[in-house]
Amino acid sequence: MHREAAGGRWRTLTLVEQLAHTGSEVERAIAAHESGKASRFDNALARALELFDLTAADDRWRGHRRREILRAREEFCRLFFDDAVDPRSADGLRRYFLAFVRAARRN
Repeated sequence: MHREAAGGRWRTLTLVEQLAHTGSEVERAIAAHESGKASRFDNALARALELFDLTAADDRWRGHRRREILRAREEFCRLFFDDAVDPRSADGLRRYFLAFVRAARRN
């Protein structure tokens, strides 16, 4: 889906920028899920997972950074696929990624 990003542009972005872009897709997925728009949700989910994976595959983010990226991906997936997760957990993910959006805009 993100051909330009996968083609190398993604690796020119900082971690903050990568997570801000990922957060935009996370927000779209959450909003589509909450409004019951299945096709929009499916598309946003796929794009968000792709960006999580592109970010985690970036060799610059080894060790604790990669673990944090994969942990955020895990929480994102749990939100939709684990019945035991409180739906209000979406608010925590929103706040988490909003911090990256704000930081990317400052830079």
